[in-house]
Amino acid sequence: MKHTRFFSMFSSKFYYLLIALTLFVSISFTSQSSNTTAGDQPIIGRWDITVQMGDQSVPSWLEVKLSGLTTLVGYFVAESGSARPISKVNVSDGKITFSIPPQWDNADKDMVFEGTIENDKLKGVITSSSGNKHSFVGERAPLLKRNTTPEWGTPIALFDGRNLDAWHPQKSNNQWVVENGILRSPKPGTNLITNQKFDDFKLHIEFRYPEEGNTGIYLRGRYEVQIEDSKGKEPSSVYLGGVYGFLTPNENVAKSPGEWQTYDITLIGRRVTIEANGKIVICDQIIPGITGGAIDSKEGEPGPIMLQGDHQPADYRNIIITPAK
Repeated sequence: MKHTRFFSMFSSKFYYLLIALTLFVSISFTSQSSNTTAGDQPIIGRWDITVQMGDQSVPSWLEVKLSGLTTLVGYFVAESGSARPISKVNVSDGKITFSIPPQWDNADKDMVFEGTIENDKLKGVITSSSGNKHSFVGERAPLLKRNTTPEWGTPIALFDGRNLDAWHPQKSNNQWVVENGILRSPKPGTNLITNQKFDDFKLHIEFRYPEEGNTGIYLRGRYEVQIEDSKGKEPSSVYLGGVYGFLTPNENVAKSPGEWQTYDITLIGRRVTIEANGKIVICDQIIPGITGGAIDSKEGEPGPIMLQGDHQPADYRNIIITPAK
């Protein structure tokens, strides 16, 4: 009888202890979960970044988002190359850190990102794969949402086969020439930029490239639509029709080297539609951020059309832009 009463009392105490432990774990988990929601993590979102490299300011971009309940992951775009995945973004005592392996860097060390958020500005230091340290400042990227459908203005011939009056080279090593009504970049050199800047627009452009050709067209000088000798390959964001490193076309419609090809591109805010060689390969998709090689990271501002000239040779003709009113 005494043993029965003892075990009864033990069972009762164990039962209440189990309830208390369950409540404690539940409260702790709830508290932990509430601390990892998007609203509680100021780093979550997209950031337009400017990095100071000596006397040059170069653009960069960062996206951070939740994976599950507690893990932060993301993507990073440096001054060149494509968007690189971040396996884990660490946040401790207000300090944000992550590292990513080199991409096109001529080094084997990871790039290290260290920053803090002050007054909704992201500030810190990037240590490159070569060990150089560069300060940076970032601000939240604008959504670029449009509340109304744009009304289109009068088409503008950016290149009519006669001259380069509407353009200027990015640097002094200009290789761009006009020959027999064709705009040509016969060898690697500098990029070519329109004098005029644009917000929303429709762009028609015709191009051709040699075997193993690789170049691109930058929308607002920030989003590269890839041009590459990629006939017969599976679609990719780094092949013809893709927004470099971000958006993959639903079909690879690349023609053979030496053939004239066409892009008809509509950019409204962040939303892009790309028709390549008469087929819509990207339909009203959102471009997350700037691509490598952008002129700047000021996504909220109008920007020029830029033709990449530091890669492989390419020819262009019939470049016509229709801006929104």
